[in-house]
Amino acid sequence: MSDLQHTIEAAWNDRSLLQQAATIEAIQHIIEELDKGRIRVAQPGATEGADWQVNDWVKKAVIMYFPIRQMETIEVGPFEFRDKMQLKSNYEQQGVRVVPPAVARYGAYLAPGVIMMPSYVNIGAWVGEGTMVDTWATVGSCAQIGAGVHLSGGVGIGGVLEPVQAAPVIVEDGAFVGSRSILVEGCFVGKEAVIGAGVTITGSTRIIDVTGTEPKEYRGYVPARSVVIPGSLPKQFPAGEFHVPCALIIGQRKPSTDLKTSLNDALREHNVAV
Repeated sequence: MSDLQHTIEAAWNDRSLLQQAATIEAIQHIIEELDKGRIRVAQPGATEGADWQVNDWVKKAVIMYFPIRQMETIEVGPFEFRDKMQLKSNYEQQGVRVVPPAVARYGAYLAPGVIMMPSYVNIGAWVGEGTMVDTWATVGSCAQIGAGVHLSGGVGIGGVLEPVQAAPVIVEDGAFVGSRSILVEGCFVGKEAVIGAGVTITGSTRIIDVTGTEPKEYRGYVPARSVVIPGSLPKQFPAGEFHVPCALIIGQRKPSTDLKTSLNDALREHNVAV
C-alpha cells in the first residue's frame, strides 16, 4: 500500500504522470479497493468520538480518477446515461438491496444488508452494514456512513473532495437522520444520535446543548446519542437584527432502552418530527 501511496502522491504533484500506465493502474486499483471496502477515505481511530483518520492520498486518487476516464454511454433498460464513471454491480453477491431507480457509482462501498431506496451514493463513500438510504436521499463523495444508520427521505449528505485534507461528512453507527436534513462540509454526527427533520449542519454550524442550566456549544459536531432539532439565534447586521440557523440538542437517548425501540421512544419523548 505504501508503494501505491507513493505513486498517487507523485502523480498529484506532477499531473503528466497521469499518462503513464503504472499511474493509471495504481489509481484504478485504489478505486477498486474503495469499491470493495478494503480501504476507506477515512476510518475511526482507536478511541471513541471524532477521532478519525483522513487518508488524503486516497481522496487524491479519487480526484485523479476522473481525468483518466473517458465519457461513455450506458444503457440500462429504457434509461440512458452518459458519464465517465461506471455504476456498481453484482448487488446480489454483495447482499445489498437496491430499489429502482437507485444508483451507486463504482468506487462507493455498500456493506451487506444496506438498503437503497430510489437514492444515490457517490464514489468514495462508505455505507455500513444494515443502513437504510431512503427515498431521494443522497450520499456524497467520500462520506462515511456507519452501520445501522437510517437516512430518511430526502436527506442530503454532502460530498467533500477538496481540500484533500478536509474530513468528509461522518455519521457514526446507529444514527437516525430525519427527512430533508442536510449534513455537509465535514460535519460529524456521533453514534446513535437522532437528527430531527429539516436540521442543517455544516462544519461550522453552532450546535447548542440546551438540556442543562447553561448552554453548551459545539461547532459542526453532534455528540453521541444526542437528540437534535432545528433552532435559530439572533444576530446583529447593519440592516438590523435577524435570526440565523443553529441546531439545538434537546435530549439524549436513554441507555436503558433497546436500540431497536430507542429511536421511537426518543421521538415520542421529545416530540421530534422525522
